[in-house]
Amino acid sequence: MLCQFSKIGAATRGRVLENGVPYCLSVGSGYNRKAVSNKPSLYRGLPSDVRFASSLPTQAQVVICGAGVVGNSIAYHLTREGWTDVIVLDQNEIGSGTSHSGSGVLGLFKPSSERQIVTYSVNLIKTLQEQGHNLGFKQCGSLNLAQTRDRAVALKRRLAYTKPSGLECEWLDRHEIKRLHPHLYTGDLEGGVWVPDDAVANPSAVCSTLAMLAQMQGAFYMEGCSVLRVITDEIPHSQIVPKVTQIVTSHGNIHCEYFVNASGMWARNLGEKSSPKVRVPAFPAEHFYLHTEKVMEALDALPVVRDYDSHTFCLTRNQEFVVGGFEKDAKPAFGSGIPCNWRETLEGDDEHFRTIREAAEHRFPVLKESQYKPLINAPDNFTPDGKWILGETPEIDNYFVAVGMNGNSLQGAGGAGQAIAEWIMYGSLSKEMLPFDVRRFVDLHNNRRYLKERTREVVGRHYDILYPGQCEYKYARKLRCSPINSEQEARGAVFGTRMGFERPLYFDITHKRGDPPAQMPEGTFGKPSFIDCVREEYHACREGVGVIDLSSFTKIEITSAGNQVVEYMQKLSCNDVNMPVGGVIHTGMLNERGGYENDCLLIRRADNRYLMLAPTTQQTRIMDWMRRQITAEACVSVSDITSMYTVLCVVGPKSKEMLSLMCNTDLNFYGHMAKEINIAYASGVIVLSFTQVGEPGYTLLIPSEYTLHIYSQLMKIGHDYGIRNVGMMTMRALRVEKFIPFWAEELDSTVTPYEAGRGYKVKLNKEYFIGKFALMRQANQGISKRLVHFTLEDTFDPDEDTWPWGGEPIYRNNIYVGNTTSTAFGFTLNKMVCLGWVKHRDGRVMSPDYILGNSRFEIDIGGRRVAAKASLQPPKMPVVKKDGFASYRPKSRGIVA
Repeated sequence: MLCQFSKIGAATRGRVLENGVPYCLSVGSGYNRKAVSNKPSLYRGLPSDVRFASSLPTQAQVVICGAGVVGNSIAYHLTREGWTDVIVLDQNEIGSGTSHSGSGVLGLFKPSSERQIVTYSVNLIKTLQEQGHNLGFKQCGSLNLAQTRDRAVALKRRLAYTKPSGLECEWLDRHEIKRLHPHLYTGDLEGGVWVPDDAVANPSAVCSTLAMLAQMQGAFYMEGCSVLRVITDEIPHSQIVPKVTQIVTSHGNIHCEYFVNASGMWARNLGEKSSPKVRVPAFPAEHFYLHTEKVMEALDALPVVRDYDSHTFCLTRNQEFVVGGFEKDAKPAFGSGIPCNWRETLEGDDEHFRTIREAAEHRFPVLKESQYKPLINAPDNFTPDGKWILGETPEIDNYFVAVGMNGNSLQGAGGAGQAIAEWIMYGSLSKEMLPFDVRRFVDLHNNRRYLKERTREVVGRHYDILYPGQCEYKYARKLRCSPINSEQEARGAVFGTRMGFERPLYFDITHKRGDPPAQMPEGTFGKPSFIDCVREEYHACREGVGVIDLSSFTKIEITSAGNQVVEYMQKLSCNDVNMPVGGVIHTGMLNERGGYENDCLLIRRADNRYLMLAPTTQQTRIMDWMRRQITAEACVSVSDITSMYTVLCVVGPKSKEMLSLMCNTDLNFYGHMAKEINIAYASGVIVLSFTQVGEPGYTLLIPSEYTLHIYSQLMKIGHDYGIRNVGMMTMRALRVEKFIPFWAEELDSTVTPYEAGRGYKVKLNKEYFIGKFALMRQANQGISKRLVHFTLEDTFDPDEDTWPWGGEPIYRNNIYVGNTTSTAFGFTLNKMVCLGWVKHRDGRVMSPDYILGNSRFEIDIGGRRVAAKASLQPPKMPVVKKDGFASYRPKSRGIVA
C-alpha cells in the first residue's frame, strides 16, 4: 500500500535548504520514518524532532541501492508520481561515490537516442534551478571542434540529423569560433559546431538536491547500509523467471516488490549477490580532471570546448579552467576489486595525463601561464560498448539496473531516472531504449578479464571518429568463433564482432593463404576501399554461389510434453505458426502495442517442438521475453542452443545444382520447408528452402562438429561453380537493395508490421496473439508512418561524394519527415539505396499517395541534400536463371541481425 506524506514531510515540502542539502526524512508503510545523515553540520537548523536516526523499515514497495545522482533521480521520479514507499540505501553517504565529482557537462549534441535522455536531464536541472535550488546550472553553450576534414564530415553529419529535432546548432568557421572563445587557438581548425543550449551544472549539488526532494516527497534514506544479498522466489529448474522478494542488508531485511541496482562502480559485484546472479557488465576506469588556480580569463560565460581530435575538453567553473579528456589508452581501475578506502588508493597520474594536458595547452595558450592544482583522479564506470545500462534484468523479475554512465553520471541521470521510474510503474516504456537495454549482453560481457581489457579501449572511443561499419574493437576479441573461423581468416576474412561473436565483414580479394590476417583499412565516409571485394561477393550470390556464415544467429528450441507449445507459439506470433511438421515460417513477435519484440524464422521440428532462428543481438533479450510469457500451466520449455549449430547460407542460382552433388536427397522444396538430411559424410543437417537475402538458395543448420567438413566440401565442389565466401557487408547490400528490413535498424518495439510493409505476415483471423487488438485498430484506422525504399538520383556521385550511412534526415517537399535507417550501394540498380521511415508531418493517417504522389524527396547527407526516388515495394530486379535473366521480385524478407 502506498503511504501518505507525514505531517513533518508535508511541512517541509518545498523548502530549499542552504547548500542544497537534503532532509533525511520520509514516511513509509503506515508510519513516520525519519533518518538523518551522519554529517550533522549539514543539518543545522532542522527541526529537533527529525534530528535522529530510526531503524530500517522491514518492507517497502521499491528498494534502491545507491544514493548517487542516478539512484536519487529514480527515487525523485517515483515519489513525484505518488510511489512514496521507496527506500534508498547507500553503503556510505549520499553522493559519496562517483557522483560527487565529474565535469558536470550536459551535452545535447548526440545521437538521437542519447539526446532524448540528456534533453530531459537538462530540462529537469534547469527547472529545479528556476524553482530556487542552487545547482550551478548555466547554459553556456559548447564548441565542438574539427581539426581534420573527416572530423568535419562527422560533425556535419551529426549536425544534419540533429537540426530537425529542434536543437539549435550551427557550423562555424575558425574565425567565428575565435569570436565565441577568444582564448582558443584556431589556426589548425577546419571549423566546428556551436550548440548554444549545452550547459554545465554542479554534480554534487544536483545529487543532494534530488535526494532532498525525494525524501520530502516520501522516500526513506538509510546511509551506512550495505546490501548483502538479494533474495528471490527462484524454483530450481523452473522456466519461470524468479521475482525479487526481499533484500538482506547490514541493518536487517526488507521485503519488497522492486529492487534497483544503481550502485555505480559496485553494481557488478552487487549483481553477483543474488540467486540467480545478475549480469551487470560495467567496469571502472581512472578518469582525470585538472583544475587551474583562479585566473582572470576563466569567465563562467565561456562555452565548453570539446577538441575531439585531441581527446580533450575544457570548461570554466568558479574562475578556474577545468581540463579533462577521454584518452585513447585508458587505465582500468581497481583490477582486484574496489577497496573500502578506494579514494586513498587512487593518485593523479601526471605522466598518463600529459598528452591531454599538452593538447589542452596547445588549444588554450593561456593555460601555459596558469598554475595547476593537483590532478584529480575521479574513476567512473564504463560499459563494453560505451552506452548506459538500463532496464529490467533477464535473470530476475522486478530487478532493475541503472548504471554505466561512462564518465559523466550527471548527463544521463535525469532521463535515466525518469525512464526507470516509468518502467517500474507501468511495466514498459513509451519510447525505444534498445541501445541501452541491459539485455544486449551475454555472459562473456560480464567476465572480469574481458571488461578490464575492453575498458582500456572504450573510454577513448567516446571521442574517436567512428566510421560506420568500419571501426571494430581491438581488445577482447576472438572469444566466440564459428568452427570455420580459422579457415575464413586464412581465406582473407576481415572480421567484425556482434554479441562477442566474430563474423566476416568481407573477404579481401588481394589476400593469399599464408599472408598475415587481413585488416580493415582506414575508415572513410565516402566510397570504401574494399568496395570491389563486396562487389565480387555480391555478384557471386546473384550469378553463381556464395556462402554466408550466419553462425552468430540466435537459435532457440521450444518444446512441451504435449501440444501446449503450439498454443504458446500461436500466442507469441502474429503469423499462423501451426504449420505441418517440417514447415518453415517467418513471423514477428509483438508487444501489446503491436510493436516488434522479435523478428524470426520458425521451423516445426515435431508436433511438440519448434526451432527458432532469431537475430544475433536477440540472444538474451528474446529468451527473457519468451520466458516471461510462460505461465505455470503452460508446461513449455525454451532452451538456448545457439552453440549447438552452425548456420551456413548457400546463396545463388547455382546453389541447388552444387549441393545436389553433396547429397542424395531431392532438393526440390514445395514452399518453405525444412528437411533433415546427410550432406557429404555429415548427418543430421537441417536444410531450409529459405535465405536471408531474397536470393534463391538454402540455409544449412549444421551440428557444430560437422561444420569444418561440410565447409571444406562446399569450397572444393563449389570451385567449378565460382563459389565465394560472403561477408555481412555484402549481405547488407543484398537485403537493402531488395527492401528487406533489419531488426534493431528498421524494426523495434515501436514499429508495427503494417508500418514496415509486412502486413501480409499478420493473420488477424486466427485466435488471440499478443498485439492483435492494436493491429486490428491500426488495420481499421490506418498508419501515420511507413518504411520507404529510396534510390538516390544521378546528382549523387558514389565515387566522389560522402555516402549516406544511416540516420540522415529525409525531406518531403522541403519539410522534414523522417530519417534513413540502413543504406548500401545497390550493384544491380547501380545506385545508392536507403531505407528510411517517413512520418506524416501532421501525424495524420498516411495514404500511399503521400509517398508516391506529387512528392519530391531529398536526403540530407552531411549538409547537402540529394534528390531521391521513393517506393513502397521492392524494386523489380533481374535474376539469373540457366536460360538467362527473368523478371523477379523478392518474396523472402529475412531476419537479418
